[in-house]
Amino acid sequence: MSQKHSSRFLTLVEEARQRVPELSVEQVKQKLDKGEAFRLLDVREGEEFARGRLPGAVSLCKGIVERDIEGLVPDFETPLVLYCGGGFRSALAGDNLQKMGYKNVTSMWGGWRAWNEAGFPTEK
Repeated sequence: MSQKHSSRFLTLVEEARQRVPELSVEQVKQKLDKGEAFRLLDVREGEEFARGRLPGAVSLCKGIVERDIEGLVPDFETPLVLYCGGGFRSALAGDNLQKMGYKNVTSMWGGWRAWNEAGFPTEK
């Protein structure tokens, strides 16, 4: 299923992707398998999260991430991995978290779709 995005939105995403480091789904899976300490944030909408998520992910949808992040993650040094459906919203959210002072923010490129395509485990 292909989505049609406006050119201005895509430009905004590409600019954010230049500033926010990205991890592949394989790299995130390795971090989980190794038990690395990081917060995994699902920035999709609540109904998307309810249908399924990465193991251990916490829902903090893009619409509220900037408002609620400090209550969930008060330490600005905490490693954060953000994901969404494909990597666009997580890049935008990650860009804003960096502007807020979070030092170790990454976005999972390919998002939920790529994770599922790889056959990696999910939770409901």
